[in-house]
Parts: sequence; C-alpha cells; structure tokens
Amino acid sequence: MVDVEVFKAALGSFATGVAVVAAVDAAGPVGFTCQSVVSLSLEPPLVALAPSKASTSWPRIAGAGSFCINVLSESQEELGRRFAVTGGDKFAGVAWTPAPSGAPRLEGVLAWVDCRLELVHDAGDHEIVLGRVLDLGVDDDGGGPLLFYRAEFRRLDPAPGTPTLRG
Repeated sequence: MVDVEVFKAALGSFATGVAVVAAVDAAGPVGFTCQSVVSLSLEPPLVALAPSKASTSWPRIAGAGSFCINVLSESQEELGRRFAVTGGDKFAGVAWTPAPSGAPRLEGVLAWVDCRLELVHDAGDHEIVLGRVLDLGVDDDGGGPLLFYRAEFRRLDPAPGTPTLRG
C-alpha cells in the first residue's frame, strides 16, 4: 500500500503551472483552478487535464462541450485561490472576453488555449480529459508564471539564471 501523505509529498515536489479552466453553460460562466494540465499532442493538437470527480464545476464544463485553459501569471494568485473554492460567484468582478468557442478567456493571463472536449476517461478519484485545441494565444507582456509547489502557490525567482522557487 502507498501511504497517502508520502504520495502527496512526493508528487507535490513536482512544480506545476496554475490554470483556470472555464466554460459557459446555460447558467453562465463556470471555472475551476487546475494544476494538472499538459500538452499532449501536436498532430492533432491535444491537451490533457485531470479534474477531480468531486468538482462541482467540472460537470458543467463537460456539459458545455468546450473550455478555455487560462494560464495564470505570477500576479494572479488571487484568481487561482478564487477559482479553487467551491461555490459562490467566482466570476464576480473578473474581466474576461469570449474565446472563439465562447468559453471565458480571462484578462491578463500568460496564455490561453481554447478547446473542444474530445474524450473523458475514468481515473480513480479524477477524470482524464482530452481537449482538441481550437485556438490559442500568448501574452508577450505576461511576466512570470504562477506555480504550485509543495501545496503552496509560488513564483520563479526573478534573479537571472537562478532555478530556485520563492514563496
């Protein structure tokens, strides 16, 4: 048996980026914070993410059939925290424009990836989701990425050439 706390500590040592996955359904915009996002394939262009089965937002996003992955910048920790909680109006006061699919593209993100839901696969207490990339973009002024490392939001150290993280 694998000790759950050791599992979390070991895999928490792998720094990841932080994104908000968002869509629009009949009830309005919906989204959640996700650190399990990866580039999967260039041909065809696919990305993968892994939402929790306990998520109340993911079923609405899946039902919408398309979503936008918003890669957060280091200045957007508040957005990462806001979209990580259950309930409430996460979009209150959040500036966004529709991506080509209509899914929310949040203002000020480092990059965005607009996707059509391609496949959902059962994976324990999560699901593995494949999205076909429809469109995407990068903000050239974006600054550094917001990271998640050992259960905390982090930023890259601004010193040139320094690979360490700071909290």
